[in-house]
Amino acid sequence: MTTAAGSVSTAQYFVAYPHQYHFIVDQPNRCQQESPFLVLMVPVAPHNREARDIIRNTWGKETTVLGRVVSHYFLLGLSREGDGTELPEEQVLQESQRHQDILQSNFMDNYSNLTIKTMVMFEWLSSHCPNTTYAMKVDSDMFLNVHKLVDMLLKSPRHLYMTGMVARGAAVLRDRNSKWFLPVSAFPETSYPPYALGLGYVFSLDLPKKILQASFHVKAVYIEDVYVGLCMRHLGIAVTDPPNGGLFRGPMPYWTDNCYWTSVITTILQDSKQLSDVWGTYQTQAQSGC
Repeated sequence: MTTAAGSVSTAQYFVAYPHQYHFIVDQPNRCQQESPFLVLMVPVAPHNREARDIIRNTWGKETTVLGRVVSHYFLLGLSREGDGTELPEEQVLQESQRHQDILQSNFMDNYSNLTIKTMVMFEWLSSHCPNTTYAMKVDSDMFLNVHKLVDMLLKSPRHLYMTGMVARGAAVLRDRNSKWFLPVSAFPETSYPPYALGLGYVFSLDLPKKILQASFHVKAVYIEDVYVGLCMRHLGIAVTDPPNGGLFRGPMPYWTDNCYWTSVITTILQDSKQLSDVWGTYQTQAQSGC
């Protein structure tokens, strides 16, 4: 249960996932036909066409990497205008027809529904990508080095595997002014189990179905990456640290060396607009032999 976009009432810090959503814009056959090694799933607001176009012109263009097929999809919910009416769907449909990379489900797209958005992602992957080995959930304001990612995955486990920037022993925030506040009634423990931060994590394609099964038994919270970690704990599956602690990075450092962008998999950017500039630097570094 959720409130209006951007707010969660004190009585609603957990959200039931009723498994009743359906896609109103879909690519029903593409994933099975392409059989990609890796699928990139990008949650993004419906109105944020600019972010989608920037990704399509940067790391979304990487469709064959180290001999492996890579696909990307943008995952959208529904938006509403200030008067509560739904935004027109024609623009999304036209964009979908042109690019064939839009998935839109019929939940309201807001911060308090991110857990629903993530579970919808797992449902789609489990039912549409039977021959895919890995998927990554990655935010739209992230730099992503697909070459470095595929290189890592070629040496990684193919089953019961999830990695990224792993939080261990993270404290549950009880400050009501915090964006990530959870009351004791929603989650009584003082710290969270290990979980991969939602800005960008990778998982083997046997996990979505298992996480969906676990979701019937784990009370959902609106902090989506924490909820995935709770489902993983219920399953008894450990989140894996990446082989190199510097692969999944936080905010872009003030100073970067000449080979920084070729040495990392992810970095948080200020916004998606910054990605265009960073991508040019990355390509220059890659061509220079970094």
